[in-house]
Amino acid sequence: MPLLLGIDTGGTFTDAVLFDDDAGVVASAKALTTRADLAVGIAGAVDAVLAQARAEPGAIALVSLSTTLATNALVEGQGGRVGLVLIGFDESALARSGLAAALGDGPCVLVAGGHDAHGAERAPLDQAALQHQVRALEGQVSAFAVASQFAVRNAAHENAARDLILALSGRPVTCSHELSSRLNGPRRAMTCILNARLVSLIHHLIEAARGLLAARGIGARLMVVRGDGALIAADVARVRPIETILSGPAASLVGAAHLAGARDALVSDIGGTTTDFAVLQGGRPRLDPDGATVGGFRTMVEAVAMRTIGLGGDSEVRVIADGLHPVLALGPRRAIPLCLFALQYPALVNETLARQIRGQRRGEHGGRFALSLARASGHRAALGRGESALLERLRDGPVALDRLLESQAQSAVLDRLVARGLAQLAAVTPTDAAHVLELHDAWDPRAARDGLALFAQQKGPGGRPVADDAEAAARWVVDTLVDHSAHALLEGGLRDDGRDHPGLARILLDARHATAAARVALDARLTLPLVGLGAAAAAYYPRVAESLGTTALVPVHASVANAVGAVVGRVRVNVTATLSVPQPGEYRLFLDGAPRRFSDPQAAYDHARDALEALARRRAAAAGAADVTVHHEREDVTAVVDGQVTLVESVLRATATGRPRFAAGPDR
Repeated sequence: MPLLLGIDTGGTFTDAVLFDDDAGVVASAKALTTRADLAVGIAGAVDAVLAQARAEPGAIALVSLSTTLATNALVEGQGGRVGLVLIGFDESALARSGLAAALGDGPCVLVAGGHDAHGAERAPLDQAALQHQVRALEGQVSAFAVASQFAVRNAAHENAARDLILALSGRPVTCSHELSSRLNGPRRAMTCILNARLVSLIHHLIEAARGLLAARGIGARLMVVRGDGALIAADVARVRPIETILSGPAASLVGAAHLAGARDALVSDIGGTTTDFAVLQGGRPRLDPDGATVGGFRTMVEAVAMRTIGLGGDSEVRVIADGLHPVLALGPRRAIPLCLFALQYPALVNETLARQIRGQRRGEHGGRFALSLARASGHRAALGRGESALLERLRDGPVALDRLLESQAQSAVLDRLVARGLAQLAAVTPTDAAHVLELHDAWDPRAARDGLALFAQQKGPGGRPVADDAEAAARWVVDTLVDHSAHALLEGGLRDDGRDHPGLARILLDARHATAAARVALDARLTLPLVGLGAAAAAYYPRVAESLGTTALVPVHASVANAVGAVVGRVRVNVTATLSVPQPGEYRLFLDGAPRRFSDPQAAYDHARDALEALARRRAAAAGAADVTVHHEREDVTAVVDGQVTLVESVLRATATGRPRFAAGPDR
């Protein structure tokens, strides 16, 4: 059997596995993800796994890549600055479906045009106005998102706008009809914005992987895992990066089913930035029919039914006030653990921590550093003077925050740079706490202990230190992570059961830990086993499972389940068409272009089925599939008119599936 290479690029680690269908995992390895140059981390993992297996690069027939980078960027609010072009909408559309929140400080261009629900043009596209406004945005955005009213019924105006913007700006352009065939223009526009924000990020990842594979003499096809666990060719992922949100989590679910042999289970995958929860049903990930929700945005991307929270081993640890009591906040922003940062910059970290421990003042910047990621980012459009000045001070390497920041205003500037992906923090994280408590020993325990000692000495809202010492602070951090994980799992289970009552999960979880003197006993527990994945799974999930009254399964290779899932998946492409009946005797087919009219219903259905199958096969081939099979579904929408059941429309769906082709090609 040919060797398959799976790679998962996460926020902290890049994992690699070599796999064959008979022997399973032949070798596995980890390397640190290098945000400044992703190729370095990929090379470290790939070189290690090839050396471990003593495998020749030419023996690899397929490379498949999963990633949490897109998910992490949306959770942390990162990404490029996007210009939104709305065609046929007014400004009130920004108030719907989270559109304004997704756009952030990006500009919005409103132009006349658009179509109606039957695909007829409502107004001509105002190309002169669009041309003027796009030219005015030169140098201010990294990409454009275009959404036209009822573009899924007629995409002519979106296509024309895309061509004009590309000619004028040269920037990447995403059209909303390319991402979803469903109605709801504002939500489709929001999904389009998120896609445009991610284009540069996924482009850098794919090019880093391609460069590394070429340098190592690996000529296999490069695939990428989508958010529903299916595989797509790398060139498809480059233009539709939004489909890679939940790529890593989806791959982990596929990997969990393979590694744990579990058909029905709750899967929790803890990474550096996020923790992802999902359900396996019958050995397959359950999909979300309403679209993936990431970073608070309900997208139109079909993906696994996954709940993602900003909680991981590298979550930034902060103290906030709850009245006069200090409360621990974990995430959602990621920081480099001090124990890891000390290996990369030993002199800076050790000298800074020693100086700060000797100092009399225990400021909020103790044990915190910043470094520039500007060279790795494509999001430098529209930087202000303050941002540029602060980046310049980081040009020669990382700097301790108590030496970098001179005012509260500069703290806000640094926060904006981190949000844009141009800078990163190093600070106390749960990984440091695990090192102090000897749950983890991969990196520098001294830096972790010194960082937790400084953290413990912070003054809380009552003026007292927030913890007695480094060990007490570390226990507080780990206990909080276990509690937050258990709460999120219980809350998700209650929601699935239709008991989504605010605060109920917290009440039930606290009741499980009530003292023997409690007058009322409540018991809530998970009815499914908990499969724990991730490098830190063994350190946390036995306690999480115990807290929820279930059993924990942490399979062999749990730490590289994403990379395993990347190579055991299949290519799957869904194509949807709508056949509407605007009036008796008239049938309109909406599929991949302007609508087509029919008078005979059977002719309409026959044409729709043939066109759907042909399109599904073409897209599956473009996505890298071989030996494609197509499955058809039809759903009729009816209404009662004058006492008779009348067809309103039919939604037709073709699903093409196949194993990826084991051959080199132009999408390598």
